[in-house]
Amino acid sequence: MRQRVQDPLVEEALHWLVVLKDRNASAADREAFDHWLQFDASHAAAWGRAQQVWMRLDRIGPAFRERPQVPRTPGPPRLVTAPATGAPSIPAPVRAGRRRFLYGVGAIAALALPAALVAMRSRVFATHATRAGERRTIVVEDGSGIELAGASSLSVDFTGDVRRIVLHDGEAAFDIVQDPSRPFEVHAASGYTRALGTAFDVKISGGLVAVAATEQSVLVSANGAEPVTVNEGQLVRYGPNRTGTVRDADLAQVEAWRRDRLVFQDTPLGEVIDDLERYRGGRIVLADSRLRALSVTGSYAASEADAVLDALASSLPVRVMRLSGLLVVVSLRTPRQRNLPAER
Repeated sequence: MRQRVQDPLVEEALHWLVVLKDRNASAADREAFDHWLQFDASHAAAWGRAQQVWMRLDRIGPAFRERPQVPRTPGPPRLVTAPATGAPSIPAPVRAGRRRFLYGVGAIAALALPAALVAMRSRVFATHATRAGERRTIVVEDGSGIELAGASSLSVDFTGDVRRIVLHDGEAAFDIVQDPSRPFEVHAASGYTRALGTAFDVKISGGLVAVAATEQSVLVSANGAEPVTVNEGQLVRYGPNRTGTVRDADLAQVEAWRRDRLVFQDTPLGEVIDDLERYRGGRIVLADSRLRALSVTGSYAASEADAVLDALASSLPVRVMRLSGLLVVVSLRTPRQRNLPAER
């Protein structure tokens, strides 16, 4: 399961650390940081965690291991806010240069590294796994069919009284051969789905699991709670702490990936990024996790993930930077950059 930085204060602290490590940091930069640091005790705690993250980035070098000496500014603290642009309110340090931004991206990516290693370990022990951009159809021993999306993995265990599948990451569509004596279950994250009918889709994205019934119905149970029934044409999402309400689903959108299409309707940017990674490969890093909530609508060919990134840069207040063939960074676009194309 892919994860991003979850604590907005740590992200803010990382932005400030990047700014202050730059030899060209101005007095205005330092004064703004000083006010931010003194505003609340939680800011100081976030600052300490950000420095720990930074210290783990050995490749950046010893020049970036010392805490910046920030002169204290007398007077009451004040908030530093971004311009009113309709985008998420994210601290906007003066002159966030390219080099400072790259170091910040490295620090943010370091926070996600442990989760990435856990996901990699799951794939090593998976029965079936796909590469980015690959779709694979699997027929298991009872004759049930499974279509596995790109960059996805699962394990099959039919040794007991329950036909058990564990979806480790990504997405899969299931076409079940019914057998009342041996229930068919798909376990994903903190819950499981039991087939009552013949076909359903399970997707892991951004810490949530989405289950859609495409034919007949399923039972979904998460976090030890009582199962809920999801009927044909409905969908439910669950996370580590709760299960959402069952609602109507757009099955054409749910199953678009099986036709090599990516269809988004008011879809959070974080979920869009997770989908694009499964088709493009490499990593697409959001420089601030609050960008995950931006809404995306559109229909694209799955093979054109880079074109989707360019479309995002044109329609949202974000900047897309391709730092290498395997690393893309999406950041908030400042007012001066709003008319710039995606950087290649």
